[in-house]
Amino acid sequence: MDDQSAIPDIQMEQPRHKIDVDAVGVKDIIYPIEVEDRENKRQNTVAKISMLVELPDHFRGTHMSRFIEILHCYQQEFSLVNIDKLLHQIKQELQAAKAEIIINFPYFMKKAAPVSKVKSIMDYPCVFYGIDNGTEQQDFILEVNVPVITLCPCSKEISERGAHNQRAVVKIQVRYREFIWIEELIELAEANSSSPVYSLLKRSDEKYITEHAYDHPCFVEDVVRSVSVKLLEDERVTWFKVECESFESIHNHSAYAVIERDRRSAKVEDIK
Repeated sequence: MDDQSAIPDIQMEQPRHKIDVDAVGVKDIIYPIEVEDRENKRQNTVAKISMLVELPDHFRGTHMSRFIEILHCYQQEFSLVNIDKLLHQIKQELQAAKAEIIINFPYFMKKAAPVSKVKSIMDYPCVFYGIDNGTEQQDFILEVNVPVITLCPCSKEISERGAHNQRAVVKIQVRYREFIWIEELIELAEANSSSPVYSLLKRSDEKYITEHAYDHPCFVEDVVRSVSVKLLEDERVTWFKVECESFESIHNHSAYAVIERDRRSAKVEDIK
């Protein structure tokens, strides 16, 4: 029998410098997870997981192995819907006032091209942040990164032929009081850009997308404003942050815009 009591616990010693450590733990664990899928109910994917706690000044170190042990306890049922239980257990077993988890994962969607309807798989980088700091309400943020096309309205207006366009990324982060599908945020970003992006296109699709983007020019400012208005109208959302970065095709830099609002103190008129 493995007698742990006979082995000294160095982590519990007094540190030489009595200073609180804001966050300590394990980072970038590759782990299988399950997420909610609007079409298929469940989707299995692989995540990079970081788990952290706040370390008080009277502990020399935290028990790194316990993070992994707790994570393995949820191996058969690890999903975003039970993160609250995992955070609470981390906080209890590591005697911490605050526990945090960061889950980076790709979310996959089957997507049909606009004209040919040929289907392919798109991946969308997502992040889930969870914090338990001992208050009654835990804090959760869902982040979705959506590739889109932006076509410059200024270029279209001043050019005799064509307009420059480029791939951009819309990052949407939300706090919510009721469940929100990842697909909803993806669709919101795509609907408020010049055009969605696809992984597989035929010539008829390329023609359609090129012309559709030309008919729907938008600055990064337009994108974040349009998305923000829709999020303010959605009563499930309590807070959001919308960013758009456009990887400019005629400049050696990116164009960038961001809007962050707490729905409790913001109104649609603030953005309109």
